[in-house]
Amino acid sequence: MTLSSLHFHHHPLLPHTLTTKLHPKLFTPTPPSSFSSIQTFKVSVVSSSASAITHQHHEHPLPPNFSPTELLDLLRCQNDELSAIRIFQWAAKQPNFSPNLTIYNEILRHLGNVGYLDSMLNVLGEMKSTNCTVDSSTFIIFIESYANFNSHERIIELVQLMENEFGLKPDTHFYNIALNVLVEGGKLRLVENLHSKMINNGVRPDVSTFNIIIKALCKAHQLRPAILMLEDMGSYDLVPDEMTYTTLMQGFIEEGDMRGALRIKEQMVESRCLMTNVSVNVLVNGFCKDGRVEEALRFIDGVSDEGFSPNQVTLNALVNGLCKIGHIKEALEMMDFMLERAFDLDVHTYNSLIFGLCRSDEVDEAVEILEQMLSRDCSPNTETYNMLISTLCKENHVEAATKLVHVLTSRGILPNVSTFNTLIQGLCMASNREIAMVLFMEMKKGGCRPNEFTYSILIDSLCSERKLKEALLLLKEMEANRCTRNVVVYNTLIDGLCKNKRIKEAEEIFDRMELEGVSRNSVTYNTLIDGLCKSKRTEEAAQLMDQMITEGLKPDKYTYNSMLAHYCRNGDIKKSAEIVQTMSSNGIEPDIVTYGTLIQGLCKAGRTEVASRLLRSVQMKGMVLTPRTYNPVLQALFKRKRIKEGMRLFREMMEKADPPDALTYKIVFRGLCNGGGSIQEAVDFTVEMLEKGILPEFPSFCFLAEGLCSLSREETLIELINMVMEKAKLSQGEASMIRGFLKIQKFSDALANLGGILERQNKPRRF
Repeated sequence: MTLSSLHFHHHPLLPHTLTTKLHPKLFTPTPPSSFSSIQTFKVSVVSSSASAITHQHHEHPLPPNFSPTELLDLLRCQNDELSAIRIFQWAAKQPNFSPNLTIYNEILRHLGNVGYLDSMLNVLGEMKSTNCTVDSSTFIIFIESYANFNSHERIIELVQLMENEFGLKPDTHFYNIALNVLVEGGKLRLVENLHSKMINNGVRPDVSTFNIIIKALCKAHQLRPAILMLEDMGSYDLVPDEMTYTTLMQGFIEEGDMRGALRIKEQMVESRCLMTNVSVNVLVNGFCKDGRVEEALRFIDGVSDEGFSPNQVTLNALVNGLCKIGHIKEALEMMDFMLERAFDLDVHTYNSLIFGLCRSDEVDEAVEILEQMLSRDCSPNTETYNMLISTLCKENHVEAATKLVHVLTSRGILPNVSTFNTLIQGLCMASNREIAMVLFMEMKKGGCRPNEFTYSILIDSLCSERKLKEALLLLKEMEANRCTRNVVVYNTLIDGLCKNKRIKEAEEIFDRMELEGVSRNSVTYNTLIDGLCKSKRTEEAAQLMDQMITEGLKPDKYTYNSMLAHYCRNGDIKKSAEIVQTMSSNGIEPDIVTYGTLIQGLCKAGRTEVASRLLRSVQMKGMVLTPRTYNPVLQALFKRKRIKEGMRLFREMMEKADPPDALTYKIVFRGLCNGGGSIQEAVDFTVEMLEKGILPEFPSFCFLAEGLCSLSREETLIELINMVMEKAKLSQGEASMIRGFLKIQKFSDALANLGGILERQNKPRRF
């Protein structure tokens, strides 16, 4: 007999060097829509090794008594799929060999295991041309292979091929297998299509069919239709079984609705359907997932009277639940109990404990659990390491996290994209963005494909460092790699461009979002509106606000505060008041930022009294006032030489509001020194500032020094200078030089040198 050539093509899951070595002339045939035109074709030798085998067996043809059963045994004992395929090629070339359905199915399994899906179709064509009787078992092999290589769309075509070319009508069992494969693959649209085809073709569903469809609906978060499907079973004279109820209970639990799961449990009891260990464990896990460990224990106690005995899954759920509610001690006691009862702790047990300890910031204890895990020959998985790496990064132990990645790799556990994302984020947060970029390059080189979160982390870091050129290059890389660009990535870029006054480019990114079908959210609009306002393009900002409303987004306090800030900066109080009025009429309560901005605008326009009244009004609303609210009023009062009112307001701020910031102290100190107030009050305030770790503004301090010298209070000045030097942490040599000038009464030289040192240090105002 003759067989068509089996055409092999490189599959991404096989090493390229292996496939090219075996198959130097690779090509992928187009899947046939019909087998009517397929001709019988000859075996081609596809590799040098295959040639050797073929040549060897040409000299020794099959003995006449060599049976298909013997060939089948030979094929099944091959550990290497490609060896089995070569043996089949050689056997098929022998003149006295005729494969049967079992052998064809066996070779189809081998081809499917290595992803040669198109070659499988060629074999199927050969089966048809040689009149080999085909049944549904052959097509089930195709279904399993398509699922394993994420080619679920081909399953629908396969069913049509089965019916049209082979005259086989899929039965309920066949549909159940196909439907379940599609559900497990998350292909819910295809599930709907295939189920409709099943019903339209008059194939009667059984309990398993309903269970599969209910599982699909639960996965799609469609619990109401799932309940209706349960109720519809009676119309087919079918009775729900334990799997039906358990699937629904699991569906409700995944939605966080434990009450709904318990309703299904009651329905199950009423229908006299016995609960199994699986259904009990689903409910125990639901209680624990909800943080209701005590209820889980009571439930276990209740069902124990009915013969239930807790197993590994039950105890793992309890450990997980205890860790989630922070009862780590009890979880560790549960682990000891499991060991005493000879349960083998698995990766789920250890991961729960490590998760709980990491969540409680007990990372050292979590590492100890990891060491116990390794000592008991329980292999950690990527999730184990990811939890530890994430915690170490959050605690800024990035070096330790990096070492852990090397441990992970040395144990043969390849870091996944989540591992890399955690580490890259940790490096960026620790201001090690350059190292993060090196890791990013290694990630790609190692074959781990970055996702939208990887790019988002790096783009955010680059934008915060104002490296916008590199950030935009990463966006282009995302586009080239067809990586999803989500709204967060675009918002980050728009924000970075706006902060660097590159508004035109920000607008281009904004427009591109619409073209690429990325929905813009309130953050997108607010960021660009703020950028336009700061660029004094308020008319365009207002138009953008109208567009925002047209797109169904409601302007919020951030939107209005951006517009308000612009009008306040320009001293346009009338327009500012209109903005606040619009906010209130649209049901948006002005916040402390709104009032602070408005108070600043009033003070800038010289309406200090109105600003003071507004300040009192805000206080009466029970809001905690911030320095940003007080500072404009304080500045206006001191500027108008109203020293006593300014100091009263400052003391009130100390008592009733958030603590003053460095700017507050600068305003008051400058006001006291330059405003004609009591010099002793200025001295006392200087001491108060220094005691709080805030250096006085140096020009005003020099003005105070002149006043003290004019009143012959040099000793007071020397004390203040010594305090400034101590807080500024001057070196011994620098302090000695300044004290030398003070000793010979050269105060101007001492101040000049002190000012120069402080300027060189460029010290922050708070210590």
